[in-house]
Amino acid sequence: MEHLYEVEVSWDKDRIGKLSAAELNDVITVATPPQFPKGVEHIWSPEHLFTAAVNSCLMTTFLSIAENSRLEFEHFSSKASGKLEIVDGKYMMSEVTLMPKLIISREEDMSRAMRVLQKSEAACLISNSIKSKIIFEPEVKISRSEGAVL
Repeated sequence: MEHLYEVEVSWDKDRIGKLSAAELNDVITVATPPQFPKGVEHIWSPEHLFTAAVNSCLMTTFLSIAENSRLEFEHFSSKASGKLEIVDGKYMMSEVTLMPKLIISREEDMSRAMRVLQKSEAACLISNSIKSKIIFEPEVKISRSEGAVL
């Protein structure tokens, strides 16, 4: 099985470009991050997109595995932190820390929910395609009616 994903970037001005794909409606403005010379604040950078790719892959993989496992949950969110550093004289996204938070309604699903999260991280195709270290810090909470969370 093979799938191709074609993306085009075209320079706009200064250190800013437009990222697009023929089959997608949205165009994303991208720029050199502000930590670099002539970088631009408040615009998605390749480093943000790299980190976002790992984090969004975790979510989509989790949704699939949770559905196949019939795991019921009330909420899923995940924060990610990508670390850029110089390794062997080259800039590298050396690690990505994933911090998913899952809220379930039944206490008896706690260990299964954690297993589904762990399987999701292990099966994420983006994480498996990069050489960055992945640090996984999942959190599962049980909701108690009326929005209260333990």
